Amino acid sequence: MRALRMPLLLTRAGMVAERGLRAFWPALSILLLALSALLFGLHDALARVAVQWAGALVLLALMVALGHGLRVFRWPSRQEALERLDATLPGRPITSLLDRQAVGAGDPASEEIWRAHLERMAERARRARPASPALRLAERDPYALRYVALLAFVMALVFGSAARLSSVTSLVPGTGGAGYAAAASWEGWIEPPAFTGKPSIYLGDVRAGALAVPEGSEVTLRLYGETGLLEVRETVSAASAEGSEETGPARRFRVARSGVIAVEGPGGREWQITALPDAPPAIALSAEPQRRVGGEMRLSFEASDDYGVVSGRAELELDLAATDRRYGLAAEPEPRESIVLDLPMPISGDRRAFTEVLEEDLSQHPWAGLPVRITLFAQDAAGQEGASEPVVATLPGRRFFNPLAAAIAEQRRDLLWNRANATRVARVLRAVSYRPDEIFDSESAYLMLRVAIRRLEAGAAAGPLTDARRDEIARALWDIAVLIEDGRLSDALERLRRAQDRLEQAIRDGASDEEIAELMNDLREAMRDYMQQLAEQAQEQGEDRAENRNMQEITSGQLQQMLDRLQELMEQGRTAEARQLLDQLRRMMENMQVTRGQGGPGRQDPGQQSMQGLADTLRRQQGLNDDTFSQLQEQFSEGGQFGRDRRQEPGQPGGSAPADEEGSGEDQRLEQDGQPGQGQALARRQQALRDQLERQRQGLPGAGTPQGDVAREALERAGRAMEGAEEALRENDFAGALDRQAEAMEALREGMRQLAEQMAQQQGREGRQGDARGQTEGPAGRDPLGRDTGRSGRAGSDEQLLQGEDVYRRARELLDEIRRRSSEQERPKIELEYLRRLLDRF
Repeated sequence: MRALRMPLLLTRAGMVAERGLRAFWPALSILLLALSALLFGLHDALARVAVQWAGALVLLALMVALGHGLRVFRWPSRQEALERLDATLPGRPITSLLDRQAVGAGDPASEEIWRAHLERMAERARRARPASPALRLAERDPYALRYVALLAFVMALVFGSAARLSSVTSLVPGTGGAGYAAAASWEGWIEPPAFTGKPSIYLGDVRAGALAVPEGSEVTLRLYGETGLLEVRETVSAASAEGSEETGPARRFRVARSGVIAVEGPGGREWQITALPDAPPAIALSAEPQRRVGGEMRLSFEASDDYGVVSGRAELELDLAATDRRYGLAAEPEPRESIVLDLPMPISGDRRAFTEVLEEDLSQHPWAGLPVRITLFAQDAAGQEGASEPVVATLPGRRFFNPLAAAIAEQRRDLLWNRANATRVARVLRAVSYRPDEIFDSESAYLMLRVAIRRLEAGAAAGPLTDARRDEIARALWDIAVLIEDGRLSDALERLRRAQDRLEQAIRDGASDEEIAELMNDLREAMRDYMQQLAEQAQEQGEDRAENRNMQEITSGQLQQMLDRLQELMEQGRTAEARQLLDQLRRMMENMQVTRGQGGPGRQDPGQQSMQGLADTLRRQQGLNDDTFSQLQEQFSEGGQFGRDRRQEPGQPGGSAPADEEGSGEDQRLEQDGQPGQGQALARRQQALRDQLERQRQGLPGAGTPQGDVAREALERAGRAMEGAEEALRENDFAGALDRQAEAMEALREGMRQLAEQMAQQQGREGRQGDARGQTEGPAGRDPLGRDTGRSGRAGSDEQLLQGEDVYRRARELLDEIRRRSSEQERPKIELEYLRRLLDRF
């Protein structure tokens, strides 16, 4: 039994707690609720009489609850604790130890058995553990009121104040309420503006002394107790400066300046307030305005504010004083609103200090290329606005390297400058387009320009141009300039020449480093495409290398070295040497000729010949498709406003000018009869392509093979689609012709794919003989890049492909090019699927 002393004591204590909790939980809950109210200062917010009545009710309820508890509580005895502990053990060993032998006393055998039984029971008793008390009160408190009281008490401990308990003495009758009015008889908060992100300040927890708060913070003070015992004195609000302070138990005002806030009376305090002013935001350009290659304006700026910039804008105004007022700009400009652009703000992060870049394409604005004053504005959450120093700069816009395109763009600007320039603009445009066969590469561009000129002359003859007509003609002139500038650069050599011309012009004009870098990238891409075209055409040539030993060759490494040297010279500012190197590169590329691969004349693979012929047909069909689409656009435009004005009689409002002012008879024929003539010309081109395709189909290799038969069927479908397109073109049904041409190009691609599969299978069958044949035929030839043409006439070789320091760079460029082409949704579906399969694989 000595071993049971501690478990028995703990079990008895648990029973005391169990019975005490069941008896006194109502009284404990009432006490916790009362303490919570006192800690929160609820007695300070109510009238003294109401607080006294509430206190009396709480004391009465507490006494009733205590009486009920004392009545039902019973102190647990030692015997009850033993029974509770014994019930937790198997076989109730404690009861067995307290029993006496009733039968067999004096019998040695029976007594021996009894002693053994007691030893077993004692062993079990030694393993006794204190019994757990049953503290669950769910049956007695089904609404969990005890938890409500406990939660209120915990919240009061966290957010309340023990200092408020000192005012409880004022609730006792006879004290006169002096203590009640003196201690914690006021409350106050200072709430900074929300945009500052600073927390509220509870004045009850702030000692008297210096206190710094943001300007514009809202102060709230509440006075409790008898009137006149406490007063508020402050010199921080605007009302205090005017002598119109509010009075009463609740005061609310904003901090407008530094000063004093004091609660005068029992328990009052005084603070010396320092108002922290909110400075207006600052903003400035971090670099000179820049122009990208495409004409986009790039403005880098820095902005900062005490608590963060909310928004910003850029305003651009024309600087007339700095404008060269000659030619079309001699007239006074028409009133035009300033250009207002929203500045980009950081999406995430701190807006108190940041750097951003504004990019906007203003190439079509009338002020493009003219001096403007750029002013940046930033605004904070308080509504304050800061502005940068105005910067005078030329408004960036698109640069036209083609002189004709530049002239048209300039006349468009003059027309938008003042509509009174309409007659002058029309005359200049007629002058620059006087000999169209010498300066126009696109007949469509010439026809569009003639229509725009007549439209402009007709409007000028009828009176001042309306805003709608002026803007319409300006849009047409811009489209014409872009068409002339860009053209249809489907040929790799033409793209290369254009890239070289633009780079040379940029060097001559002293363009920025960023613009030159982008133009260098364009030159590299055009150079790569041109060299690729040369490599693909290497197998089409019939000349033997022995007969063309004087033709110029250049390796890819040498070409890369020249481009790197060119960029290095431009970065160093050695423009003269850079232009000389660019001229040398131009002559080298134009003099480069394609040499053939292995074998002599007449040994070119027929499959390769057919594939190249079909590729040429597909390219020509694509060009014809582009021309047809251009004619469709002109047809729509002539059915609209342009066409109606041209068909009006001379002399009528909006009609054409007299015949002697309309230009040559050739111009009239182009505009009046050009549309049907264009349809017939396109039909003849379509017929020539169809005849060419028929000859290629008849000479197609692989007869009798599945791929060869499928290729012939695809080419036959292409021929039928071309025939339908030809008929539609003869009837000037350009929309129908476009549909048939699309079908023809899709069938052509299918035929080329089947032919390629047939050629691949044939090369696989001949592969085993290729090694021996390659050893007997001597050294292979070289393509224009200086690489071995390899076996089977293909360009390059596996050995050289894996050599060189730029293998990984070239692989990355190829992967980026595949990604770029796969994002162009206008490509054929079969090509897009092939590109996506490449991306999935690599």
